[in-house]
Amino acid sequence: MGNFVGRQEGVLWIIGGTGEAVQLATALAAIQIPCLVTVTTAAALRRYPTSPNLTVFVGSLDAAELEAFIKVRGMGAVLDASHPFAVEISRGAIAAAQALNIPYWRYERPTLERSPSSELIHSVSGLEAILTPAVLSGERVLLTLGYRWLQHFAPWQTQATLFARILPSPVALDAALKAGFTSDRLVALRPPIGAELEKALWQQWRITRVITKASGAPGGEDTKRAVAKQLGIPLFVLNRPQLDYPVVYHSQEEILVLCQVWWSSRPNHP
Repeated sequence: MGNFVGRQEGVLWIIGGTGEAVQLATALAAIQIPCLVTVTTAAALRRYPTSPNLTVFVGSLDAAELEAFIKVRGMGAVLDASHPFAVEISRGAIAAAQALNIPYWRYERPTLERSPSSELIHSVSGLEAILTPAVLSGERVLLTLGYRWLQHFAPWQTQATLFARILPSPVALDAALKAGFTSDRLVALRPPIGAELEKALWQQWRITRVITKASGAPGGEDTKRAVAKQLGIPLFVLNRPQLDYPVVYHSQEEILVLCQVWWSSRPNHP
């Protein structure tokens, strides 16, 4: 795995926000590697097990203050298991780790293979390709992009019939209501959603377009692709932001081995 340089002591910072972060934190705590996980909501806190080797910090982090955060918490390495679209925290963590000369590792959930033969699946690079009359006007559109994106669709509420699936949290509901979504056009569910429920929801709302993110199988992207093909409904998939991660792994097993090597290689390791 190579030699690690810089400070190699203290806890491992896991940037949470995904189911994979829960799995990694659980596995690392079980092998007695002390971890501090950061999440943004209290609901996420409940997904983590109780362990003397696991601390969960709930709250938003300012990218400009991450160096201080790492120092105060005594972190010796960073494992970024955040959502593929949470680029701001990733950028900040990369910069802070480099400034403090500690290891940074990115766990990136695998992308799904594209299906060039399907005319229903459209990969798009940004919202500007979606926020157009050709995609939205006169359509019944289901958005599964997350609540932070809904504000961009507020001006289109009068030109299309918009529905949204959001996480079951007060923050998400408040953002959806502020973006003009009425209660009869919202459903709060945590992904992934089973194929039968996904299909039933699209049929219940008579959806003619679905807009989602390239969130991979853990985010239910594969299910949406399958249902879109089954029902003949166009699916617009927003591509992941491009970020130059210094180190990227797509295997949880490799990440766990890497963390074990780091932990055992610390100068003060027993």
